[in-house]
Amino acid sequence: MSETTYDRIGSGYGPNRRADSRIAALIDAALGDAASVVNVGAGTGSYEPVGREVVAVEPSETMISQRPPDAAPVFRAGAEALPFDDDSFDAGLAVLTAHHWPDLDRGVAEMLRVVRRRIVMVAFDTDALADLWISADYFPEILSLKRPDGADSQGLARRLPNPMVTPIPVPRDCTDLFFAAVWARPELLLDESVVSPMWVWQSISDSAREAGRARLASDLESGAWDQRYGFLRGKAELDVGLRLVSSDLPGRTSATP
Repeated sequence: MSETTYDRIGSGYGPNRRADSRIAALIDAALGDAASVVNVGAGTGSYEPVGREVVAVEPSETMISQRPPDAAPVFRAGAEALPFDDDSFDAGLAVLTAHHWPDLDRGVAEMLRVVRRRIVMVAFDTDALADLWISADYFPEILSLKRPDGADSQGLARRLPNPMVTPIPVPRDCTDLFFAAVWARPELLLDESVVSPMWVWQSISDSAREAGRARLASDLESGAWDQRYGFLRGKAELDVGLRLVSSDLPGRTSATP
C-alpha cells in the first residue's frame, strides 16, 4: 500500500469506512476455523475478525492513528516485507488493499510465506465496474486508473493456489462507503466528507471530478438520474463487482470448517 497516499487522504477514513456487518460475516466465514490471522494493509481495522488472534500490518501512520483502542496490535510495514517468520499464522487477510501494493507479486509471496493454511483477499472484478453507473456515466476516468497488473480479483486468483472467487453482494445501506457502495445513494457522491477518503476519487483529475459531479447534480435535480437508475433505490443489494478470493494452501490443513 502506498504510505504517502493514505497519509495524504486517510484523515477521514475511519468515520466513513466502517465495516459492514454483512460483508464482515462473509469474510469471517471464509476464514473458517483459523485461530490466528495476519491482516495485511489493515488500515483502520475494518473487517478484522473478532474471537481470533489477529495481528495487523499497515504502512500509513495516518491510518494507524485512527485504529480504535481495542483493535488488533499493528506493525508499521508494507505487504512486501512482512516482519514475521515463515508459517506464523493460520490465515492471511487482505481487504481492498492489493491494488495499492507497489510490488504485487512480492506482497502475495510474502503472504504465502507467513501463512500456513488459508489466504482470504477482497478485491474488485474490474470488468464489472465498467457497467456501474458511477464509472460508466459520470466518472469514466475511474476505469483508466493505473493499478498494478493483476491486482483485481482475477489477477489475485491467478497468483494463488486452489483459488475460489465468490461475489460479495453489496447492501443498499452498506456502512462501508467505498465508491461502489453508494450505487443506490448517488447524493453521497456530492458529499465531500464521503468522497474525500476515496482513493479513486482522489486519483482522478480535478476536471473529471468537477465535470462528473456537476452532471450528477444536474441529473438528480432534473430527475434524469432517477429515470434511468431509480429502480436501484428499491433493491436490497447489488453485485458491483466486489469479490472474495480464497485460497487453501496445498499440502497443509484446510481452514475450512
